[in-house]
Amino acid sequence: MKSLLIEEKGRGIILATLNRPNQANALSMQLLRELNDFLSSMEHATNVRVVIFTGASDRAFCAGADLKERNELDEKEVRFAVQKIRMTMNRVATLKFPTIAAMNGTALGGGLELALACDVRIGSLTASYGLPETSLAIIPGAGGTQLLSRLIGSGKAKEMIYTASRISGTEAKEIGLLEHAEKQEDVLKKAFELAELMAGNGPIAIRQAKHAINLGLEVDIQTALIIERNAYEKLISTSDRREGLLAFQEKRKPTYKGE
Repeated sequence: MKSLLIEEKGRGIILATLNRPNQANALSMQLLRELNDFLSSMEHATNVRVVIFTGASDRAFCAGADLKERNELDEKEVRFAVQKIRMTMNRVATLKFPTIAAMNGTALGGGLELALACDVRIGSLTASYGLPETSLAIIPGAGGTQLLSRLIGSGKAKEMIYTASRISGTEAKEIGLLEHAEKQEDVLKKAFELAELMAGNGPIAIRQAKHAINLGLEVDIQTALIIERNAYEKLISTSDRREGLLAFQEKRKPTYKGE
């Protein structure tokens, strides 16, 4: 059985479903291999506008690393497994087009790190979210210590990580971990609503905006403004920019081709 299901939903929207419901969609080595195969295909895709990640379960988006599998590994194999998860999350973070985590259930450890690697996070009001690694005498190892603190501030991130506590979707929305908190049955619906809005806009412009935002966060403001200027410059000669102006003039919806 496939551990990752891929569906094309039209308008360049791709739904990637973690498909290990009986294991809370935990990140087994097989699932990581399939995720990386998928990410390789996405890196060269020309007609993709948005990728949505979700889980094949009403109770779990992703419970993180497969600890039953991890318990069978020696120290060398553990290092490889952690590196594999870290590399996978970094590949998600560096995809050129928008990514949405539709967390239709609990997301813990590496599962939350997958969501943190995405651009937008939608969660369930009643699900649990957290990085519980310190309760297992380890730390988040796939970007969690860095991405969470950048997203919600170092104080709250330290509290969550040091205490290994879980928070509800309601609290996750309040502290900025989630952009949207919905009823469980509405999580994926909200993800598709946002994806449709994104897919209707200029794909090259969105890619350049993502590049400018992500890179700009890592440098001083003056350097960040130069990054933004360079990103804008790349859009001036595109056919999409001319189509946007023409559509505005003709009072119609633009048709962007990513050119």
